[in-house]
Formats: sequence, C-alpha cells, structure tokens
Amino acid sequence: MAYDTMARPSTLAARLDAELRHAHPRTVIQAAVETLGDKLALVSSFGAESAVLLDIAAKVKPDLPILFLDTGMLFGQTLDYRRALAAQLGLTDVRDLRPHYQDLATVDPQAKLWQTDTDACCHVRKVLPLDRALAEFDGWITGRKRFHGGARLSLPVVEQAGEQVKFNPLANWTKADLDAYAAEHELPAHPLVEQGFPSIGCWPCTKPVEQGEDVRAGRWAGSQKTECGIHLARAPGAVADVGGDI
Repeated sequence: MAYDTMARPSTLAARLDAELRHAHPRTVIQAAVETLGDKLALVSSFGAESAVLLDIAAKVKPDLPILFLDTGMLFGQTLDYRRALAAQLGLTDVRDLRPHYQDLATVDPQAKLWQTDTDACCHVRKVLPLDRALAEFDGWITGRKRFHGGARLSLPVVEQAGEQVKFNPLANWTKADLDAYAAEHELPAHPLVEQGFPSIGCWPCTKPVEQGEDVRAGRWAGSQKTECGIHLARAPGAVADVGGDI
C-alpha cells in the first residue's frame, strides 16, 4: 500500500480514512508508520485502556516516540504503571512531557488552578506541553474510541488535525475487544481500574464511577467538561502563549 506523503494533510487524511476505516488497529499503525516514518509519534496517558494500543504499537515499531503528559498532578500509580509497562513492552523512546516552570509560575503558582478553572489548568499542563512536542512531527496516534461517547461517537480512524494527520486505530473497537486483546496478550491493568476508575487522568479531577455509568463519567465529574483540550481544534501550527518567557 503506497501513500502520497506530499499530499495536503486534509487530502491525505481523507484518503487514508477511506482505506483504513475498517482495518485492524495494527494495520492502521503500520500504515501510519509507512506514511510518516520518523515524523510520527504516539500520545499515551498510560491510563486504564492504554496497554492495548501500546502493545500493538510496540509490535510494529518499538522505537516509536511515545509522548506522555506528566502534568505534575497524576496519580502515583500512573507514574509507576508508565515505567513498568514501558519496560515490559520494550518501548525504547518514551518522552515525559512536563509543563514549563515559567507557565506554572505565571498562571498556577499555588497549584490550585484546577479548583477555579479546569480548562486553564489542562491548557497549561497538557495542551501547551503537547503542542510544543508535536511541532517536530507530521502526525500522531491516539487511543480514542467511539464507545467513549460524546464527541467521540463520530470519530474517524484518520483525520486532519491542523497541519498534521491524526490516527485513531482503536476508533472501531469496543470495550469487549480491548478486554479480549488484553487477556490474550496478558497485559497488566492499571492498578486503579480495580478500584472503580475506568478512565484515569489527574487526581484532583478523576473520580471512580458507579456501575452502569459512562466510562468517562469520573472525569471532571459534576461539570460540562468532557475533554482536556488536546483533541480540540486549534489554529494550524499555533502554540498558545500564557505569558512569560516560553
């Protein structure tokens, strides 16, 4: 399968989505690697469902850059899981992305911004670090799935994201598909899953969910917020500034 890497991102994304919309996740990742080579990264939270995508990616390209957003407010269990899982899967290029000190000093000096403005907190701790890191890539892989609901119900397998191409290899998979793959390949679960956390982010804004609730119901519970911001559309090539020397 050959791809025109000189095509505009929108044209390339549309063609790839048409060809890959029913493909196995491994096929999607292989196509992404063939298309973008060293200009491709995978963004992972090392959360409740991350092991499946990371295992598939490791089987395709173990040195694929893995971008991990260490916000400074993650559960200790997530940090331990990130180290253990990366070692088990043989991932050789996991990059820890942290917010710039100047950004935090400017907008969140007391680390309490999450109490008053969760969007701004996510912006400084997730969006800005990821935008900076992605500047060197032409495309990236995410772990989003349609069964998470909300805006993800219409998630394509391949889409345009500003000047980049975004791949969502697990878009078509259900929770049963993920569980079956994890069991078959004996992948370790995030330690918080058995405590009622089916989706895991920063500790101040992540709660356990009740049986039957939406998988992401514990994220920013009690608010209208459903996304941290890294998957929301922004101006092509733009990296927002929060002030300070960044």
